[in-house]
Amino acid sequence: MTDTPGTPPRKRLLIRTWGCQMNVYDSARMADVLAPLGYAPTEAAEDADMVILNTCHIREKATEKVFSDLGRLRETKVARGGQMIVAVAGCVAQAEGAEITARAPWVDIVLGPQSYHRLPEMVARASRAAGAVIETEFPVDGKFDHLPEQAAPQGVTAFLTVQEGCDKFCSFCVVPYTRGAEYSRPAAAVIAEAKRLVALGAREVTLLGQNVNAYHGEGPDGGDWSLARLLLALAEIPGLERLRYTTSHPRDMGDDLIAAHRDIPALMPFLHLPVQSGSDRILKAMNRGHNVADYLALIEKLRAARPDLALSSDFIAGHPGESDADHRATLKLIEDIGFASAFSFRYSARPGTPAAGMAGPVEEALADQRLQEIQALLRDQQYAFNRTRMGLDIPVLVTGPGRLPGQMAGRSPWLQPVHFVAPGDLTGRTVMVRVTVTNPNSLGGEIIAGQSPPVSERDAA
Repeated sequence: MTDTPGTPPRKRLLIRTWGCQMNVYDSARMADVLAPLGYAPTEAAEDADMVILNTCHIREKATEKVFSDLGRLRETKVARGGQMIVAVAGCVAQAEGAEITARAPWVDIVLGPQSYHRLPEMVARASRAAGAVIETEFPVDGKFDHLPEQAAPQGVTAFLTVQEGCDKFCSFCVVPYTRGAEYSRPAAAVIAEAKRLVALGAREVTLLGQNVNAYHGEGPDGGDWSLARLLLALAEIPGLERLRYTTSHPRDMGDDLIAAHRDIPALMPFLHLPVQSGSDRILKAMNRGHNVADYLALIEKLRAARPDLALSSDFIAGHPGESDADHRATLKLIEDIGFASAFSFRYSARPGTPAAGMAGPVEEALADQRLQEIQALLRDQQYAFNRTRMGLDIPVLVTGPGRLPGQMAGRSPWLQPVHFVAPGDLTGRTVMVRVTVTNPNSLGGEIIAGQSPPVSERDAA
C-alpha cells in the first residue's frame, strides 16, 4: 500500500484485549488515538510496528497471563531487530506497572486505563527513552476531553463509555484501585458521541460503566442528569433503535431508571444486575450494601415495570467464609428469581483488596464444586428461558452474515444470538423473525415475508 503524500507513514497496530466491554471500548479508542500517527490495524504480531496488550485484573493469574504473552512478544521483537513498540495497558498495567518493567524490560510503554489519551506523546517519548515510559497516575485532566471525535466504525452494535470507576469498594473487587473514583461524562458529550456512532452505522448502543447506573453527568441545563434522563435523550436520536446499559449495582437502581424500562421503547428488556451471593452473611462480608430481601424487592419492581424483562447477574463461589448453608442460599436465590443468563466465577484473591486477608478461605476443590453447581443451574435456566421464545415473532437487529451460506445473524431484544436464512444482506435492519429453533445459547428462525420498509421494535409493539 502506497502512502498518500503529506500523511504519516503507514504502520501496523495490534491490540489484544482481555476483560469487560469497557476494555473493548478502550481498545477501539486507543486505535482512534493512534490513527493520526499512521497506525492501521493488523491481526498478526509479526507484522506489527506496535503491539498493545489491554489487560484485565479481575480474575486470578491475570498478571502471569500477561507475562506469558510478553515472553512471546519478546521473541517477535528480537526477530524484527527491536523495531516494535510493546505496550501494556489497562488494569494490570495500573496495578503491576513496576513488576512489568522489572520482569519484562523489553516493554516500551506501561499505561493505566485513565492515560491512553496520551498515547501519541508516549510513543514519541518511547522512541527516545532508554527505558520504559510509564503513565499509571490518575491524571488531573480527564481522558474523554482529549480523545479525538473521529472514530472508526464499531458496526451495527456499538459500545459507549459514559461512566468510569466505582465508589462501592466491594471487599473482593480491585476496580476502585485500578479505575479510580466514580466519574460521569457530561451528557452533551455522550449524546454527541452517540450521534457519531449512529452516523457510522450503529443501530444499537450499549452504555458502559463500572457502575453505570450511578451515572450523574452534567446536563446541558447545568444540572445533574441521571442515567434514566440520559437514556431518554439518547432515545430521541434518529436512527438509534436500541439502547442497553451495563454493569449496574443494586444500590443505584433508582425509581426513575426502573420507570425507564417501562417508558422508553428503545431500552431493551434485558438487565444485567449483579448480586454475587444469595447469603446475607456473605453479602455483608462482601460489603455489597444490600441484602437478599433488598434484591428480591428490586426484581419485583423491575418485573412489574417491564414484565418481559430478562435478567442477568454475577455470582462468586467460594468467597472467604462461605459455608455450605451460604452456598445453598445462593442456589435458592437463583431458583427463586430465574435468570436468562449469568456470569459465575470461583473467588480469586486480588492483592490489596480486603477479602484477600479475610479468614476462612474456601478450598479450591470445594469452591470449584460449588461453582459447577451454580453454573449447572444457570445453564438450565438460560435454556429454559430460550425455550419460552419458541413460536414467537420477535424483532431481530441484523448484525451481519451468519456462519452458513445465505444465513444472517442478529440479536433479539433479550440479547440472544439469532440465526435465519435471508434473501440478501439485511445488515443494519431490524426484521421480524419467527422462532423455530431454540438452543442453549441461541435461537434460530424464519424471516417473516413482506417486510419493507424495515421493521423496528416500536412498529412491532
